[in-house]
Amino acid sequence: MVPDKRLRIVYMGTPDFAVEPLRAMLEADFNVVGVVTMPDKPAGRGHHLLESPVKKFAKEHDLPLLQPVKLRDENFLIDLKTWDADLQVVVAFRMLPEVVWNMPRLGTLNLHASLLPEYRGAAPINWAIINGETKTGVTTFLLKHEIDTGNLLMQEEVDILPTDNVGSLHDKLMNLGADVLVRTLERIEAGDLTAVPQDESKAIKPAPKIFKEDCRISWERPVGYINNFIRGLSPYPAAFTDVNVGKGEIMSMKIFSARPLQTAVNVAPGTMDTDGKTYLRFAANDGWIEVLSAQLPGKKPLDVKELLRGTKFY
Repeated sequence: MVPDKRLRIVYMGTPDFAVEPLRAMLEADFNVVGVVTMPDKPAGRGHHLLESPVKKFAKEHDLPLLQPVKLRDENFLIDLKTWDADLQVVVAFRMLPEVVWNMPRLGTLNLHASLLPEYRGAAPINWAIINGETKTGVTTFLLKHEIDTGNLLMQEEVDILPTDNVGSLHDKLMNLGADVLVRTLERIEAGDLTAVPQDESKAIKPAPKIFKEDCRISWERPVGYINNFIRGLSPYPAAFTDVNVGKGEIMSMKIFSARPLQTAVNVAPGTMDTDGKTYLRFAANDGWIEVLSAQLPGKKPLDVKELLRGTKFY
């Protein structure tokens, strides 16, 4: 890596998580010559086109913008090459083909929300909480062919508190990631940062993409695991279970927060118990999960007392 105080940097990202690192780069006066983000997507009943958070931020700061549908599209590659980047920075974007990540002379740097090689994949924040970790962190590394396997640049840890869910941990890692990214870029510009290979023997905890059916609660599990499962999917995409709201009507209820009660139970896992006014709980294999906040289809999230005032469970 060659010292250069004015590296030309192209930034690639899409969701909220990717906005704060870009903001930090601009505030630190890095030379961001262009931004790449996802195409606008139809949303809502009117299918109005929705701009990504990164696109909105880039427009607010008059940054040149590309929104390719396909990353191998010849016109996109020509446009990207005209930006003449020394380095590309990727935060919460798409998997890049080699023709893109290998274009700049210094390659492409990625910010990942875990302590690699642990939790490689699309959902590292979720899986760290689901698996009951007490620490996680962020990593900057250089891209190569296999996903999340490139040489490490910098890492920093953060505690996962018992009260954390995906929403709160996301924000911690977003802010920490912005800081670590800026420090990584400063060291690259200073020419004093050496990338080191990942230790493949530690790559034992994957973080695959989470699909809707993966969010169904298995009540046969211990209460500690179920509580972490709920935290690890809250507020999005949200753990759920089926409930009977009368006259044979079964609904999927999302659960956002709960309290594990480890105690002897003499009913089958998944059995629901409620007084209809103050508490709603489900049996697990070693106790009860007391629901604190939840949401029924077409309704807003409610604390359990409000939920019980408007719904009768059977």
